[in-house]
Amino acid sequence: MNTEPRCIVAPSMLSADFSKAGEAVTMIGRTDAQWIHLDVMDGMFVPNISFGSKFIADIRPLSDLVFDTHLMVAQPERYIKAFAEAGSDYITVHAEACLHLNRTVSMIHEEGKKAGVSLVPSTPVSSIELILDDIDLVLIMSVNPGFGGQKFIPSTMEKIHQLDRLRKERGLDFKISIDGGVNESNGGLLVDAGVDILVMGSAFFGSEDREGLVKKLQGRTSG
Repeated sequence: MNTEPRCIVAPSMLSADFSKAGEAVTMIGRTDAQWIHLDVMDGMFVPNISFGSKFIADIRPLSDLVFDTHLMVAQPERYIKAFAEAGSDYITVHAEACLHLNRTVSMIHEEGKKAGVSLVPSTPVSSIELILDDIDLVLIMSVNPGFGGQKFIPSTMEKIHQLDRLRKERGLDFKISIDGGVNESNGGLLVDAGVDILVMGSAFFGSEDREGLVKKLQGRTSG
């Protein structure tokens, strides 16, 4: 049995029952998941609304896990400070939502947080090549953002390969995260392709054996 996890598993609170959010956070903590993914939606950048910085601040005392905040909002630079103060460890913004992406990334770092950049399925990796040296994480959306429970878009795999090649060629250490349609069937293939972080929503919360699912994805058990 392997003792070192081959990836980070980040259950997404978007798929939790919000009326039992605290219980969901505690339950995640009972598995071997290392991160908690927090999708912030404003109804403008994506066609849905989720939660804001207060929600994150309220659940922060319930967990010591890494809080991975994904801002699916227009003009995210307006909210960097609020989400940093709420307890986020990583703050990820969309390249498509930032006119001055370097400045926004700098704002995140100035708050003492790790900075991530996300791409929707139709945005190429080439759009962020010039900023890869300055960021800590690239989040590839493998579905069109805004709703949970969607199917994985296969063409996303090429983006993962491109990012992994660039990371190796340039000697960089940013993490590659994948969000959308991630499940037990494709998780291993994604990690083999270069993914470090598997964001899981409905596949995690809908599982009857969440602990076993996490262990299997991390390569701690056979099967």
